[in-house]
Amino acid sequence: MRSYWIPVWELGSLVWKQSVLQYPVCLIVIASEYSRFYGVRTGLSEVELTGSGWAVGVMLQPASGRLLWGAPVHELTDREVDLQTLGALDMDRLVSSVHDAMAAAPAEPSNHRRAVSAYEQAVAGLGPIDDDGRLVNEIVTRVESDPGILRVEQVATEFGLRTRTLQRLIRDRLGLSPKWLIQRRRLHDAVASLKRGEISLARLASSIGYSDQAHFTRDFVRVTGMTPAEFSGVQP
Repeated sequence: MRSYWIPVWELGSLVWKQSVLQYPVCLIVIASEYSRFYGVRTGLSEVELTGSGWAVGVMLQPASGRLLWGAPVHELTDREVDLQTLGALDMDRLVSSVHDAMAAAPAEPSNHRRAVSAYEQAVAGLGPIDDDGRLVNEIVTRVESDPGILRVEQVATEFGLRTRTLQRLIRDRLGLSPKWLIQRRRLHDAVASLKRGEISLARLASSIGYSDQAHFTRDFVRVTGMTPAEFSGVQP
């Protein structure tokens, strides 16, 4: 597992819309009202929070989605399913354990630790990662950590794969394409810079490998539904 997040909210009559640019991995979210397994979102992942509640989410390692789903992960792209439909683990027990940990006092840190422990005990029963799974983990780590990777051919060459082999592998294990994987890294870098407000949009586009600001803006709008300036409040 890559990371956990545990939001707890008390909104009264307010509605809060949460938008996230998802990483290239599947997610498990067990909440006060539902439990779901999520494939990768091609655009923003959006959730509306109302009233009061809590959720315990886990970001899986890239290879884990295929293990849990038991089939090519592209079947889950832009989709989610009820967690208890998965047969790889005892999901009923996992859901029950997380609810037992969180229900009485969802803001209590010790209960957060209990919920995380329930996840860790559950995934300990997963089968071993195969060679393709380990390779996908390595590829995702490499692409995410090297801003110099801008083309699919670079990835294929570095890992000794044909481009079509790489495409099939990423589609099977992540649900999308190597090109999407590279673009998502670039957009995550862009979002981090926009939040910091450190540089102009033209300089930002250049720093993440775009030939010009127009191409960067086009990709950003296609994925997020807003321009970089709208996202950050800065002007080009």
